[in-house]
Amino acid sequence: MNANPTQRPFPIPLVDMLGPGSHSEDEELDYLPMPRGMATYQPPPLPEPEELAGHDGAVRVLTELLRTLQATLRGEAVQPVELAGLSAQELQLVNQVLGEGEVSAQVTAGSAAPGPDRMAAPPLVQVQEAVFAGVWRVLERQSDGVLHDRIEVGAIPEVLKQEARKDAVSSHQPDTAPPAGVMNAPSLLQELHDQRQQWRPGMPAHLVNLSLLPLSLEDVGFMDQQLGTGRVLILSRGYGNCRITSTRVVNTWRVVYYNSQDAMILNSVEVVDMPEVACAAHEDLVDSALRLEEVLEWVNQA
Repeated sequence: MNANPTQRPFPIPLVDMLGPGSHSEDEELDYLPMPRGMATYQPPPLPEPEELAGHDGAVRVLTELLRTLQATLRGEAVQPVELAGLSAQELQLVNQVLGEGEVSAQVTAGSAAPGPDRMAAPPLVQVQEAVFAGVWRVLERQSDGVLHDRIEVGAIPEVLKQEARKDAVSSHQPDTAPPAGVMNAPSLLQELHDQRQQWRPGMPAHLVNLSLLPLSLEDVGFMDQQLGTGRVLILSRGYGNCRITSTRVVNTWRVVYYNSQDAMILNSVEVVDMPEVACAAHEDLVDSALRLEEVLEWVNQA
């Protein structure tokens, strides 16, 4: 009975809604899986002192590599560190110290157009970043079939940019009538075309996020046809993966990000000479020089 006869009964029952067991869940909660597979820096497994004894060629290459890194940081032009002339065991020691970093790349041989010949032919260029960021192992197949094995230092090996430019054939045709079902692709292609006219070396990339746009299957197919697929493929592994592919249009790259569960989280097109995610920063080169100096101090003491 209400203490105040003029007060209406409270329309919601006053029961204890808090505390353990007060809520029942008809359905099980579906939590997102925790991230896994994140790549972090691991120091290279250094060879034992006795393994380095008598392998002056390997020590010479590492010493020259450190000088090249330091010269690069001073802004000087540098040449690749050549690996020709090393014995198989010395080359193995160099490989052991360099290890494998986050970024790898290849340039397929032959035509840029996709097809069975492209997949069957061995890569024209293979690139592997060392555990020292900004230090790149480059294996290039020359016209006579001889392999040119070298180490380069810098943001990215220049050969990847050069090969991408070779494939750059302007396929943007704004006056071409798109097929039925194409709605948003023509405006996106026009945007990319305009940005390419404005972009200059040193400018930041212009990014078009395709994941956030309402694109039909016909839109996607039309963009694929207009941009084409180049021969340069780059994979950056860190927190998840990033797959970078050149197109047949100058300074235009497809950049697709995947999370640690291999689910696509970003599909984009960038207008730039090389996407930043593939490149080593100046700070990376500074850090690599310090780490390589520590390795050589250990080697020299041994």
